[in-house]
Amino acid sequence: MTTVFISGQFNVLHPGHVRLFRFAKQCGDKLVVGVESDRLANGTALISESLRLEGVQSNSFVDEAFLFNQPISEIIAERKPDVVVKGREYEQQFNAEQAAVESYGGTLLFASGSSVFSASELIRREVSRHNEPVCRLPTEYIKRNQISQSHVIEVLREFSNLRVVVIGDLIIDEYVDCEPLGMSQEEPTIVVSPIESKKFIGGAGIVASHAAGLGAKTTFISIAGEDSNRDFAREKLAGSGVNTCLFTDHTRPTTLKQRYRAHGKSLLRVCDLRQDAMPEVLQPVFLEKVLETIQDADLLVFSDFNYGCLPQKLVTKILAEAKDSGVMMAADSQSSSQVGDIARFRCMDLITPTEREARISTKSHEDGLVVLSEKLRKIATAKHVILKMGGDGLLVQTNRSDNTGPHTDQVPALNSSPVDTAGAGDSLLISSAMAMALKADIWEMGLLGSVAAAIQVSRLGNVPLTAEELIQEFDKS
Repeated sequence: MTTVFISGQFNVLHPGHVRLFRFAKQCGDKLVVGVESDRLANGTALISESLRLEGVQSNSFVDEAFLFNQPISEIIAERKPDVVVKGREYEQQFNAEQAAVESYGGTLLFASGSSVFSASELIRREVSRHNEPVCRLPTEYIKRNQISQSHVIEVLREFSNLRVVVIGDLIIDEYVDCEPLGMSQEEPTIVVSPIESKKFIGGAGIVASHAAGLGAKTTFISIAGEDSNRDFAREKLAGSGVNTCLFTDHTRPTTLKQRYRAHGKSLLRVCDLRQDAMPEVLQPVFLEKVLETIQDADLLVFSDFNYGCLPQKLVTKILAEAKDSGVMMAADSQSSSQVGDIARFRCMDLITPTEREARISTKSHEDGLVVLSEKLRKIATAKHVILKMGGDGLLVQTNRSDNTGPHTDQVPALNSSPVDTAGAGDSLLISSAMAMALKADIWEMGLLGSVAAAIQVSRLGNVPLTAEELIQEFDKS
């Protein structure tokens, strides 16, 4: 067995490290990584040794990792790895490892093609970014609607008193970071090499995770296949504090959406899913669980991705019982590569469609946005509509208290430099719905939803929101 050895501080595992690990792993059978201890680093390490070691151990290329307190030449002489690998940037420098490796006939290699990153610079930029507000609050909107920021913060702090039930399609989102290699000479195809992949909870699962992260006592009910992605979801949801009930559907896999990315841009999406309705045999037990759970809930959220978890017959039965229970209800029904109908969720207190979804439901392709929103509100018999307009922000619409017509306002997009727009609508849905459950008005709901979406799109992948994050945005502005 050929053993390969790498050493370093590893303050932050960045793409340069990942490429180095991959190169080293290809040089032998076992990759061992030595992480410099805090004592040896003598104040130059920016993160504690235990966290740095944990980060290295979590990398799939690494077979063994350990902390070392001795000079690196002594470690190499003691362990005698067959190959020692360093980054190309060290090739023209003095290397203490050289003599130790040569003493027993080992090999010192320098990885080619590795990008050079500064961990301290990455940390400095990250700290600087966190000291800046993610979004700029819409001051004119706040003034027009006489919104008190102190009251909004009070609402956010009250999120912890809510009991929320989320039902809908569970999705696992996987991001595969790739290094582009060029164009294939055999056919007009881009060739990439995968570097690293990360999985996140998506779909209705992230809506539930957001609710729990924002402080609510949250229950999530969905279906999943009998596979490793279901197990991943259970573990992640439990870690987020979500009480999860996943009914196993043996006719489908747990929905998996993979995004292949290079240099921060998506190249390709691959979806492993079934769009068939939940089997009839599962629907009675699913319904029973939902009805049991909403008895003491403040808010019921339908997060529909049209992948079969919420067939119409089941939705109709849930709605009939939910109305009698008095629980507040909100719904979102996504139409992306799939086609849904938000209007099938009748008598909602809040619906949050995109413009496209509203036009699909109303079969209206020419109406202006105000007319479109009002038409949808009437068709769906909804109390409030928040129309998502992507980079143009939101249109917030409700009926005037004197029933003289719609009352409408617009919130501009609050994050002008999004990192990843996936999940913006989910964060908006749950934060505005939770505010509604605490009797916030529609204008406060629109503001909170916009701020939540701005935070979500500032990072890659779905990461559960916290109330404190939202509060900080109001404090910074």
